[in-house]
Amino acid sequence: MDRSQKAESVASLNAVFNEVGVVVVTRNLGLTVAQSTQLRTKIREAGASYKVAKNRLAKLAIQNTDYAGIGDLLTGPTAIAASVDPVAAAKVVVEFAKTNDKLEIVGGSMGSQVLTPDGVKALASMPSLDELRAKLIGLVQAPATKIAQLSTAPAAKLARVFGAYAKAA
Repeated sequence: MDRSQKAESVASLNAVFNEVGVVVVTRNLGLTVAQSTQLRTKIREAGASYKVAKNRLAKLAIQNTDYAGIGDLLTGPTAIAASVDPVAAAKVVVEFAKTNDKLEIVGGSMGSQVLTPDGVKALASMPSLDELRAKLIGLVQAPATKIAQLSTAPAAKLARVFGAYAKAA
């Protein structure tokens, strides 16, 4: 890798660190190509990214970002999972690590808050941004639905009463 490629790689990583909401650092302990492809596919489906980067270049890229605290985690064969949704990358990586012991969660960061492996697992147990939005919409719609039911109920009762009088007469 020549100097221009390294500079381009650092700039690309820096752009990622400036856009995302969470970064999860993993260690590859001998994943096969098929396993790595499966992990990348799951991460892409969740709207996240997964990149194996040279540790030295990644350390340069995190300078002057909120993720400067993860520099100590970047040792050995590491890879970086990142997503704008603060839960997506963590969820996929934790789920994959449960079924595959060749992927180790080293830690991560949510903005300037550095996370331990247990912190990443706790983050993964939270509902995603889309799930939270759906719950919020459900809570907002519930009162409106009840108001609509209450406003139509008296009319329905009146209609049944008139129907009963019509049958009796």
